[in-house]
Amino acid sequence: MIVTRRIALRIGLIILAAVILQVSFFSYLSFLGATPNIVPVAVVSLGLLGGGVVGAVCGFAAGFLLDSLLLQTLGVSSLVLLSIGYLAGRYREGVEITSGLIPPLLAGGFTLLAAAGFAAVQLMLGVDAAVSVVFVREIVVQGLLAVLLAMAIYPLVRRILAPALIDDAPSRRLLMPGRR
Repeated sequence: MIVTRRIALRIGLIILAAVILQVSFFSYLSFLGATPNIVPVAVVSLGLLGGGVVGAVCGFAAGFLLDSLLLQTLGVSSLVLLSIGYLAGRYREGVEITSGLIPPLLAGGFTLLAAAGFAAVQLMLGVDAAVSVVFVREIVVQGLLAVLLAMAIYPLVRRILAPALIDDAPSRRLLMPGRR
């Protein structure tokens, strides 16, 4: 991905929209006892499209904004989202995405990892919370919901960032010497 000022503005708006939608809309929904979480899906989408550095920066920014809006311990969401954004970007840099099912499945897996990582960091910081089977079920349901959300969010983010994507650039055939 080639990040210009316009593309950076688009990325910033994607992050801002994801955080605002999470705080104002998705946090009030409940499916099978779990709340859908679109912020990790957006961060994974940006990481898969932009690479490790873009994913890490977007994850940190989204996490910091989320922690600031929810008045949580600053840095917890930043650390977790930075990690999954970087891992998604590194996956993109190492493996070619050949199927349309890979991004939603990765988003689900990384959302599951983010929820578990968030819980682990909170427990390390001394937040008293009971860990039970219900909590594990909620994390798994969040991962499954992320797969469904990624089926809509990943193509949308890809379309918004299409001018910056190198993989989608039209290839120009070089003419062989002597041929016209």
